[in-house]
Amino acid sequence: MSFAGHHAHIPSPAWRAAVRIGKNHLIRYVLEGAKLTNLLGRRAEREAVEQLLKQARAGRSGTLMVRGEAGIGKTALLEYARETAAPSGFRVESSVGAESETQFVFAGLHQLCAPLLGRADALPDPQEAALGVAFGLRAGTTPDRFLVGLAVLNLLAEVAEEGPLLCLVDDAQWLDEASAQVLAFVARRVEAERVALVVAVRDSDEGDVEQFSGLPALRLDRLGETDARVLLTAGVHTPLDDAVRERILAEARGNPLALLELPRGAHPAKLAGGFELPDALSVPRRIEDSFQRRSAGLPAEARLLLLVAAADPTGDTALLWRAATHLGISPQAALPAEAGGLLEVGARVRFRHPLVRSAVYQAATAPDQRRAHRALADATDPQVDPDRRAWHRAQAVLGTDEEAAAELERSAGRVRARGGVAAAAAFLKHAAELTPDPAARATRALEAAHAKHDAGASEAALELLAGAATGPLDALQHARLELLRAQIAFHLTRGSDMPGMLLDAAKTLAPLDPTLARETYLHALDAAIHAGHLARGCGLPEAAEAAHDAPSPPTPPQPVDLLLDGLATRFTQGFEASVPTLQRSLATLLDHESRVDDDDRRWLWLACYVASMLWDDEALYVLAGRAVRLAREAGALSTLPAALNAVASILVLTGELARATELAAEEAAITQATGAPPLPNARLMLAAWRGRQPETLELYAAMVKEATERGEGTTVDLAHATLAVLHNGLGNYDDALAAATPPCEHDDLAYSSLALPELVEAAARAGEPERAAAALEQLSSRARASGTDFALGLAARSRALTTTGPAAEEHYREAIVRLTNCRWAVFLARTHLVYGEWLRREGRRQDAREQLRTAHRLLSGMGMEAFAERAARELRATGEHPRKRTAQPTDSLTAHELHIARLVATGATSREVAAQLFLSPRTVEAHLRNIFRKLGITSRRQLRELPLP
Repeated sequence: MSFAGHHAHIPSPAWRAAVRIGKNHLIRYVLEGAKLTNLLGRRAEREAVEQLLKQARAGRSGTLMVRGEAGIGKTALLEYARETAAPSGFRVESSVGAESETQFVFAGLHQLCAPLLGRADALPDPQEAALGVAFGLRAGTTPDRFLVGLAVLNLLAEVAEEGPLLCLVDDAQWLDEASAQVLAFVARRVEAERVALVVAVRDSDEGDVEQFSGLPALRLDRLGETDARVLLTAGVHTPLDDAVRERILAEARGNPLALLELPRGAHPAKLAGGFELPDALSVPRRIEDSFQRRSAGLPAEARLLLLVAAADPTGDTALLWRAATHLGISPQAALPAEAGGLLEVGARVRFRHPLVRSAVYQAATAPDQRRAHRALADATDPQVDPDRRAWHRAQAVLGTDEEAAAELERSAGRVRARGGVAAAAAFLKHAAELTPDPAARATRALEAAHAKHDAGASEAALELLAGAATGPLDALQHARLELLRAQIAFHLTRGSDMPGMLLDAAKTLAPLDPTLARETYLHALDAAIHAGHLARGCGLPEAAEAAHDAPSPPTPPQPVDLLLDGLATRFTQGFEASVPTLQRSLATLLDHESRVDDDDRRWLWLACYVASMLWDDEALYVLAGRAVRLAREAGALSTLPAALNAVASILVLTGELARATELAAEEAAITQATGAPPLPNARLMLAAWRGRQPETLELYAAMVKEATERGEGTTVDLAHATLAVLHNGLGNYDDALAAATPPCEHDDLAYSSLALPELVEAAARAGEPERAAAALEQLSSRARASGTDFALGLAARSRALTTTGPAAEEHYREAIVRLTNCRWAVFLARTHLVYGEWLRREGRRQDAREQLRTAHRLLSGMGMEAFAERAARELRATGEHPRKRTAQPTDSLTAHELHIARLVATGATSREVAAQLFLSPRTVEAHLRNIFRKLGITSRRQLRELPLP
C-alpha cells in the first residue's frame, strides 16, 4: 500500500507529545487527552500506522516515512505507533538523529541495532564481521556500506522470527550519512519479514535526506482553524483576551507545538492583554526562542547541566553525571529543568523536543560551550570511545592545538576503517583547522580534501584544496593536489575535458612517483577512451602520444603497465601493433586469479573493454564474471550493479537471454534499493537482440541523450552498435548501415569490434558493396592479428556475405566451424541464418531448410524474436512451416523468480540464495512459495528436476 498523498490533521497523540512538559503536569495532560482524541482530525494518520502494523504482523514488511515541519507532530505519530504496537506483541526499537551526531559513522544505526546484537551470531560470517567492524566492535577490513545494510536487514529478520518488530527512527534528517544510507537500503529491500519501519524526517532545505526519497510518505499538515482553537484552549489554562487568542493562532499558523509553547513563554498578565510576538521569525525559530527564555530562567547550575546534555547527543545518563561531577554540578541541578518540561533524565537523557537541544546550545556563550565539551571529553573513556572523546576535546579548543589535531587525525583513520569516509573527512577537516604548523596544516587539508572527494563532497574538497595550496607543500604533494583537482573536475563535469588535466598531473608526477605517474597516464587514457569522439581539447590520439613519455615500467611489468603500453600503441600505431602487448595484459590478469589485488580490480573493466576489442570471448567472459564474484564476496553493492550489467550484456551475446534478464532484474532491484540510477546497457541490448523496436528506440534515445550530455562518446557508440543489431534483425538494412557506421568511424576501442560485422552485413544487404568491402578489409586484418576463433569466425562470415559463387559456401562453413568453438552463440545462430538465406537464393531448397531449421531452433530458443522471424520467413519460402516454440511452465515466472529458482535448483539453501541476492532468507522463502505455486510443484527436489531455460 502506498501512503503517499495522505494529507490530514495531527494524529491523536500529537498534542500529548507536544504537551509533555515535565512529570508534575504529565498526568493532567494525559487525562485531558482522552477528551481531545475525538476532537482533533487524524483518521488518515491512524489508519496509515495501523495498516503498516497489520502488514508487518502478516509477514508483509512495510515502511512509512513521516514528513513535516518542526513541531507538526511527527514524534507524536511515532509515539502512537509505539503505543499501538506494544500491546499487540511487537518488539519496539528506536533511534533518534542528533544534529551534532552527523560526524559519527553508523551512530544512528548502532543506536537502533545495539539491543538486537545478541542475535548477530545467527548471521553469515561476512555479515556478522561487517556489522562488528562498522560498529567498532572488532577490527577488520572496511566493509562495503551495503553489506552492512544486508547484515542489518538479516538481523532485523532474525529478531522478527521471535515476534513482529517495529523500528522507529526520529529526526532522520540528522542521521549520519552511513546510517541513513543503510536504513534506506533496508527500507527498500525488506519484503517478507514481520518488520515495520517508521522514519520521521523534518522538512527543510538543509535537512532533507535524499536517501529516503521514493519511500511511501505521509505528510503531516498544520492543524485547521477549529482544531487549532481546541488545542490552544486545552493547553492554556489562563484566560485569554480574544485579541490575544487571535494573535497566537495567527502566529502559530496551525503548528501544534507552537500553539502550546508560545503562550508558555509569556507572563500570565500578558496573556490577558497586550500579548506580543515577533513577526519576522519562523515558527520553529519562535519556538526555539520560547525554549531559550524558559531555560534562561533556570539556576546557573541547571543551565550548565542542560548545556552539557545538549552537547552530548548519545543520551548516556552515566556520561552526563560523570561530566557534571567534573564541573562540580550536583544531580539536584536537573530538577528545575525537569520541572520546567525541558529535560527528562531516566535510563536515557531525553529533551522535551529536539528544538530544546538546539535552543539551549545556541543560547550558550562560546566559553560555556567549550567548558561543556571539555567536561564531556574528560568524562569519556579513551579506550571505549576514543573518537567521541577526540571530537569533544576538539570542540573545547580555542585557537589551535596540535595534540587535539593529532587525536582527530587518528580518529579519522579509525572511522575510515569502519567505512565512514564522510566522517573521516569531517575529522580531518577539523584537524587541519586546529593545526598550528602551516606545513602540517596544509598536509592535513590535502588529506581531508581526498577524503571529502571520496565521500562525494566535491565542492568541499575544492575548498580544502584551495586552503592546502596556500601552505608549504613539497613537489609530490603539489602533484597529488593537481591530480585530485583533475579527478574532482571529472566528477563534476563528467569528464570530456579531463584527459588533458590528468596528463598534466601525470607529467608532474613522473619524476616524483613513477608508479603513480603510470597509473595516472592510464587514467588519462581511460578517460579519453570513454569521452571518445565527444572529447573536448585533448582526445585519444593526444593522450596516447603523451602516454609514450610515461616512466619505464617495472620488471616484470604488472597488468596496469601492459594495459598502458598496449593502449598507447593501439591509438598511435594501430590495432594490429597493439595486440601482442594487450593480449599479454589479459593473460597476466587471468593468471592473477588466485591473487587478485586492489590494483587488478581497479582495471578489470578496462581489461574487459580490451577483451571485447580483441574478440577474446573467453577472457571477456571470465574477467566480467570475476568482477561479479568479487563484488558479491565483498558485499560491494556500490560496484555490483555495474558488474551485473556487464555480465548481463555478455550473456545476451552467449544467447542466454533468460539469464541476462535475471541479472538485469537483479541490477535494477539493487540500484532501486541503493537509490542509484538504473544502468541502461543490458536492457538496451536485450530489447535490441529480441527485436523489440519501440522499447529499443526509447532506451536508445534516452541513453544517447544522457551520454551526450555527460560527454561519454563510448556509450553513444555502444548505443549505435546495438541499434544496428535491431535493424539487421528486422531487415531494415539502410537503418542498420547508418547505425553501425559511427562506432567504426570513431574507431571506438570496444564497440567498433561489435559494429564492424553489423556494418558488413548491412552494407552487403543494402546494396553498398564498396562500403561492405572496406569494412571487411579492416575486420579481416584485425581478426588475423587477434587470432581468436571468434574473430576469425566473424571475418569468415563477413567474407561470405560479400562473396558470390562457390567460394561463399567455403567461408560460411569455415565461420560455422570456428563459431561453434566460441561462447558467442548468437553469432553462430545468425551465421546459420545467413547461410540458409544464401542457399535458398542459390536454389538449393533442401540444404537451405537444414540451415534455416537450425537457425530458427537456436534463435527461438534464445528469445531472439526478430532474427527467428527472419528464419521463419525464409523457411516458409522454401515450402516448410517452422515449428512454433512450445510454451514452458517457467514462462509464468518473473525474471527475479527464475533467478531464485535457478539458484535453488543447484542445491543452494535459502540462506545461501539470500546472501547472493542481498535478500533475507524469509523473503527468499516467500518467493519460493510463489514459484512452487506457479510451477505446480511442492518441493525443491521437483524444482531440480525441471528444465530451466
